[in-house]
Amino acid sequence: MFHWFVKLMNDIKIRNKLLLAFLGVTLLPVLLVGGYLTFEMRTMAFDNALEQASINVDRVRKRTEEVIGVSQDISYRLNNDTRLKRLAIRKYESIYEVVKAYQEYTDVREYLRLYTEISNIRLYTDNSSLLNNWELINPSPAIKESEWYQRAQRYEGMIGWEYIEDERDHNKYLSLVRKIELEGSSKTGVLVINVNSNKLTSILNQESFDTMIVDDQNNIIASNRKEREGKTLADISFDTKLLGQGSGSYEAVVDGEPSQIVIDELSPQSSRNALRVISVFSIDSIVKEPNRIIRLALSVITISVVLAFLLIFSFSSLFSRRLLHLSKHINRVGTGDFDTALQIDGKDEIALLARQFNSMVRSIHDLMLEVQVSNEQNSLLQQKQNDIRFKMLASQINPHFLFNALESIRMEAHMKNQQEIARVVRLLGQMMRSSLEVGRSKVTLKQELDMVRCYLEIQQFRYEERLKYHFIVDPAVESLSMPPLIIQPLVENAVIHGLDNTLEGAVVTVVIRYEQDHALFTITDNGAGITQDRLEQIRITLETQEEQEGARIGLRNVHDRLKLSYGEKYGLTIESHPNEGTRISFRIPMEVSK
Repeated sequence: MFHWFVKLMNDIKIRNKLLLAFLGVTLLPVLLVGGYLTFEMRTMAFDNALEQASINVDRVRKRTEEVIGVSQDISYRLNNDTRLKRLAIRKYESIYEVVKAYQEYTDVREYLRLYTEISNIRLYTDNSSLLNNWELINPSPAIKESEWYQRAQRYEGMIGWEYIEDERDHNKYLSLVRKIELEGSSKTGVLVINVNSNKLTSILNQESFDTMIVDDQNNIIASNRKEREGKTLADISFDTKLLGQGSGSYEAVVDGEPSQIVIDELSPQSSRNALRVISVFSIDSIVKEPNRIIRLALSVITISVVLAFLLIFSFSSLFSRRLLHLSKHINRVGTGDFDTALQIDGKDEIALLARQFNSMVRSIHDLMLEVQVSNEQNSLLQQKQNDIRFKMLASQINPHFLFNALESIRMEAHMKNQQEIARVVRLLGQMMRSSLEVGRSKVTLKQELDMVRCYLEIQQFRYEERLKYHFIVDPAVESLSMPPLIIQPLVENAVIHGLDNTLEGAVVTVVIRYEQDHALFTITDNGAGITQDRLEQIRITLETQEEQEGARIGLRNVHDRLKLSYGEKYGLTIESHPNEGTRISFRIPMEVSK
């Protein structure tokens, strides 16, 4: 019986189903359900307000944590900044030495310029030879006796959050305070980093409920009600039994009104104290609107029952016509016509489905084009890789035979105690072995650097003291996976142009460091440099001209492979000035080798 009923309903058109559904619902169930829902609305409104307040408080806590997290990061850097520590403990003989030292140390000013989340950085240290420049300050007796300064001295390596006055503008700020051990000295300093009050206020101004950020001393650090800033919770008639409460939801009286209070505690890592985000909303203001809606809802339900039958008929007809229109266009796409565009007015689900249908058709069409372009790019990248392999193999006469011959020469040289010749032959053999494996799409950074070292060692054997090189590799990038033969051509270029400086010889430096989920490569030489006209011509050549046949693996090949592997925003960047050498840099996204 049930299956027969389901089959019968499935055979009925949607318009008729809607009419039958309305007729099957009596007036009494509608009124009972409507009455129940309206009276439940009051409770739901209160619960929703409480839930929304909790969400808002959590959002404010997270955004506040992001803002003060900048101060934490900077404090860790300054705590390990040996240049700052030497600057703070050094005994200066003259004002000129102090001023010169301040001019040479620009890190604090750079932090203030780069990070809008902070408004001031200062280090208090006992050094009578220093000048107070609002970065390095000799603490006055009043500062030394202040509670926040004493607390900072008591806690070793712990961060404190204090609401203190800045001597420059005499305004109070939420400040990160921590003790710093000065290098090479038994003295200590106190680092203070002011959090930008405008950042905190802008976070709170986006909240609809009264929201505050409060420290462990119950000072209101920031609020979306301007008149509360700088006060304490006691000043705004906050219920005293809640002054020390942690995270949770509480009922209390604030400013003489029964209110619901949501508190979320913010405890930054390695901090000795915590902050609190407090949101307050009046209970009467929340239930006032539901009470009005209940009265309105009862009236609307009565009128709606009368009008519903008339509306359901016209609505069902419109609904079915729109679905039929959608069905016709789906059939057209099914036949392979991707140029069709479905036009259905309105903002309801059917109109949304029509827009999604159009978007899906466009996406399918675009995806087909992307697959075609991707295949072309992969073919071009494979061609570039094959070009490298061909050039490396073409430059070696029967590489396997030559490699075996070199190994025989090396063993003979080793037996005759010609260690240097044996070493260079071994390095050349390693390079040849690496060139035979260059067809692989990716190699590890270690394998790439081993090949570069072999090349440089061979060149150093040739040029002796006229060639020097340095590698500086950040441990964070050691697991990087990258295309082969990217660094070696650039180093070869640096050696060639570095030897143009015939008086001093060539110094080649390879620096690889981690920066924002990328490995940043920089290859520099101390050669004669490049004129601006020639440099501009090289840059144009990288983007427009093809590599000449028979040429060694050059800048253009490396530039093209970086773009094909990682996208158009990647590639080589060349900087040079006459008599100052040349620097070539590029970035690679961090891809861990498997």
